[in-house]
Amino acid sequence: MLNSLSIFERVIRDLPIDRSLTRQDLCVDSFLLQQDHELSVYYSPIGEYINRSAKIVFIGITPGFEQMRIAYEEAADAFHHGATIEETSKIVKYSASFAGPMRRNLTVMLDELGLNQLLEIPSTAALFHTHQELLHMTSILRHPVFYRDKNYTGHQPKIDRSPLLQHYAYEHFAAELNQLPHPVILVPFGRVVESTVRTLLHQGRIKKHTVLFGFPHPSGANGHRKRQFEENKDYLMKQLEKYFYKH
Repeated sequence: MLNSLSIFERVIRDLPIDRSLTRQDLCVDSFLLQQDHELSVYYSPIGEYINRSAKIVFIGITPGFEQMRIAYEEAADAFHHGATIEETSKIVKYSASFAGPMRRNLTVMLDELGLNQLLEIPSTAALFHTHQELLHMTSILRHPVFYRDKNYTGHQPKIDRSPLLQHYAYEHFAAELNQLPHPVILVPFGRVVESTVRTLLHQGRIKKHTVLFGFPHPSGANGHRKRQFEENKDYLMKQLEKYFYKH
């Protein structure tokens, strides 16, 4: 897959690096990829790097504006300090993907499932830092999507009712997963992502992977997270154990 960061490098280099970036800096025509009625898709460097050696893949719906902002700030700073396209892509991926409290919630749940022990690392928090080689992070809509200028949540419109969103979810996302050379553990965040992964598996568009269906969305806004986790904990642990028994 072509790294599009080179196309946007000049514009990113022109972004200010002495302040926090805003929607006025980023939600502009120079970064607009596609628009369909009230849906807008903007480029973000967060989706460029693909870790083909990963064993675990975290999957969200789409980067929100906060992740988009962090991605551009990290990219602009990396270019300012002389990083290459490839280096910048990797820096952005691990700095911006699922940044914030979501990482802490993820770590707590995955450690409780014993994933850190199965990977032989002290904590799954290390996946974001010292053991990045084990982790890939992505979204079914890998570039930020906004509905009426707000973060797209997967519900309005539903992916299957939008040809634009279907294209990104069923073509781009599937192509990205198919670049992974071996079976991995897919961790879908929320029902919309689960549904997309199920469809791709059912249609044979992606390879067979171990999928943690029922894993709660790690967002702090998910008030049912702890209950969902307890209900599905035994099943999730068995799925992980099966994967590591085979691989």
